[in-house]
Amino acid sequence: MEIDVLLTNGTIYNSYLKKFVPGSVALSGDRFAYIGTEPPRCPAKRTVDLGGQYVVPGLIDCHMHIESTMCAPRTFMNAAVRCGVTTLIAEPHEIANVYGLAGIRALMQSAQDGPVDVRIAIPSSVPSTNDALETAGAAIESDDVEALMHMEQVICLGEVMDCRAVLSDVHGKTNRLIRQIRCGRPDFSIEGHCPRFVGWELAELLYRGIRSDHTDQSLDGLAQRAANGMFIQLQEKTLKKEFLDYLMEHRLAGRFALVTDDTMPDDFMRRGQLDHLVRRSMALGLPPEEAIYAATYAPAQHMGLREKGAIAPGRIADFAVLSDLRAFAVAQVWRAGRQVYVRGAEQEEAPRDTSFPPHFYRSVHLAPRTAEDFVLRAPIAEGTVLCRILEVQEHTTFVREERAELAVHGGVIDWENSPYSLACVFERHGKHGGCGMALVGGAALTHGAAATTYAHDSHNLLVLGQTAADMTAAANAVIEMQGGIAAARDGSVTACVPLPIAGILSDRPLPVLAAEIADVRHALTENGYRHDNAIMSFATLALPVSPDVKLTDKGIVDVRRGEIVPLIAEVRPAE
Repeated sequence: MEIDVLLTNGTIYNSYLKKFVPGSVALSGDRFAYIGTEPPRCPAKRTVDLGGQYVVPGLIDCHMHIESTMCAPRTFMNAAVRCGVTTLIAEPHEIANVYGLAGIRALMQSAQDGPVDVRIAIPSSVPSTNDALETAGAAIESDDVEALMHMEQVICLGEVMDCRAVLSDVHGKTNRLIRQIRCGRPDFSIEGHCPRFVGWELAELLYRGIRSDHTDQSLDGLAQRAANGMFIQLQEKTLKKEFLDYLMEHRLAGRFALVTDDTMPDDFMRRGQLDHLVRRSMALGLPPEEAIYAATYAPAQHMGLREKGAIAPGRIADFAVLSDLRAFAVAQVWRAGRQVYVRGAEQEEAPRDTSFPPHFYRSVHLAPRTAEDFVLRAPIAEGTVLCRILEVQEHTTFVREERAELAVHGGVIDWENSPYSLACVFERHGKHGGCGMALVGGAALTHGAAATTYAHDSHNLLVLGQTAADMTAAANAVIEMQGGIAAARDGSVTACVPLPIAGILSDRPLPVLAAEIADVRHALTENGYRHDNAIMSFATLALPVSPDVKLTDKGIVDVRRGEIVPLIAEVRPAE
């Protein structure tokens, strides 16, 4: 056995003992050959003195969406590797909602030969619900799943979002896809998206084959998942001290992992990716050895990546060298035995990403909007109407239903003189050009407008505003950019982010994108949007699998019932 690289004088993490031990690491080809203190049996071609620095397995993010960063895959990988990330399980349902299987193939092609190993989770819910509730650009059907599940990069069935359909329709599409995977690829994990399901409902989801969950829960919900053998994925909003204390108290290491799910580009630029959650979990009291385990070995085992997640002979040599353990300060990253990052030697990124097919940069099929598109008509000439209100909340993407009475004049609801914003979702994939409308209150805008095609999950054009003039300005800015996010006030655009790749991804370097996103965040805040993540709150107004009510191009969706409900609940004509 030849030794290509010998890294000496390291402090090496042992995943099996869950502790650090001093020694050397020998690499042969793309594998670890030896870890210990004995001198090598043959001379190494290259020797690196680590000076006592820490060596940990490369981080593995087992539930994430590249598209949620709005970065093109190559841009994302070049930034993620600097965070010590060497493996990603990417679930590309966002681009699949625009371009279907072709979108997944294009993303996979763009992600090839990068510094990070990108594996693909088959999107199981494209669209997130069904054609009666929303219009996506494409769908993933059984034939697509059959094609994907035999591809080398594909590793699991991605998050099953429409759990209500799993429970209510045993012969429906979602259950058919689950059965297809269980039969054709029984080695695949079936990932879940199971908010608030407990008791019998949780048991039935597990019975159907769903094995993990990454959504926000109560402590009781977490405990039920743990007790029933569900693998728990902790993203930032669920990374709570009481959860970590419970998991450690019940010796559940190996039954949970840290995952990013969605990372906004300015957050990515400012604080990192999965390394941020490792630091955050340590700050909440998780020992470094346990935090690293939850970001390396545990996700590797859950995803069946038997050759990853540990520094041991025969394993793939993915690892990071840290100059500071608690700060998780990444000095070097090695991927498959090859050094792919050295701090201080970063290369400049290409100015634009052109790796996708040309038509992916022309995906918004909408004519410019006019003020007439934002007229909310009533079935009476004069009087009042009792309307459903989508009440946005400050610290969650869940939206409550409220009711309010609005005046009607000349057959038009006078929403501009009410406390509420108007929301519209325009179908933009060139299918039928439909539009759903709703009134929005709570923590949403109090001034101006915002528009985006980054509207989960069907990525139609979502527009929200206090005046028709501002809504027109914001909407037309997004249409002209062929996708993106725009904020407007007093009839003019105040901030915007072009997302020309499928209407959801930027073709610009991360620093440029991050600065643009920060500007839009600021503009939304200036326009009165109150939320921990205003862009994500806005974008998920159109997500019909997230409780309790949302808006799509088909209208207002009652998420729990899985039905379209009318904007107007009661009509009160003038006497």
